[in-house]
Amino acid sequence: MSGKLEKQYGKKLLEKLYREMVLIRRFEEVAGQQYGLRKIGGFCHLYIGQEAVAVGSIAALDLEKDYVVTAYRDHGHALACGMEPDVIMAELFGKVTGCSGGKGGSMHLFDAGRHMLGGNGIVGAHIPIATGVALKLKTGNEKGVVLCYFGDGAIHQGSFHESMNLAKILGLPIIYICENNQYGMGTDFTRVSSQQDLSVLGTAYNIPGKQLNGMDVLEVYDGIQKAVATVRETSDPLFFEIKTYRYRGHSMSDPAKYRTKEELDNYKQQDPILILKKRLVDEQVFAENKLDEIDEEAKRSSAQSVKFAEESAEPSIESLYSDVYA
Repeated sequence: MSGKLEKQYGKKLLEKLYREMVLIRRFEEVAGQQYGLRKIGGFCHLYIGQEAVAVGSIAALDLEKDYVVTAYRDHGHALACGMEPDVIMAELFGKVTGCSGGKGGSMHLFDAGRHMLGGNGIVGAHIPIATGVALKLKTGNEKGVVLCYFGDGAIHQGSFHESMNLAKILGLPIIYICENNQYGMGTDFTRVSSQQDLSVLGTAYNIPGKQLNGMDVLEVYDGIQKAVATVRETSDPLFFEIKTYRYRGHSMSDPAKYRTKEELDNYKQQDPILILKKRLVDEQVFAENKLDEIDEEAKRSSAQSVKFAEESAEPSIESLYSDVYA
């Protein structure tokens, strides 16, 4: 006899949410290891701790008609959009089999077919791009919705404010999502923001805002699912501050010494994967050994992605000059 959780969400969705969060966690752990071994170069921003945000929100989309545009901490969003671990790892390794031919690296994951439009490296610069995608949907009379993700550090960029204003004036089908992981690089967001409830920042542009708990994948899914349905119907923008926490430094070069061990340990008690796993086991949706098997699959898939990347070819010298101009 199915319990309340299973009746509300269905076994298939609950397994999908757990499977994707675990895959992101294991993939990111392996990516961190490979960076330490100098197999991955350049910038590398891990998504460990924030998995529930991308997974819960993207699960609310129909990627046949909806779009995702995000910033440089993009591995989680790429995996949640269905991009293959092999292809992503190959991109991190700078190999020709990567999604951007090895030229984009960690910050520029991209898959037009899956409507994942990046991975963008400049803080806040992709917010107008996402707004432009929403304009394309509006002018084409398409019923799609854009999810635009950015960090708390991008909130004070002019591009955020200009985009919000334009989206409201033109009535664009876009949901702006601030993933507030508490730190802009090494600075606590409360030290640089005069308004500490970031969800109210949309009110200046008459855009409703709401906070969600980004450590609870079901709360994120519920909130964004309703928002997507609303935006699809009204073609009017919405704004969310999803409060989350990254367990690693800002990037692989950041030892994160600006926070205490106690703070980190406290947030690790709120691990989104463990929270969902406990609920699934407690409410007898899945046996614990079934969830452990999913975890082992994620570890194998992540290890396989490294093998694929290592065995893939380097881009040719000639390709240095391709894709430079449209």
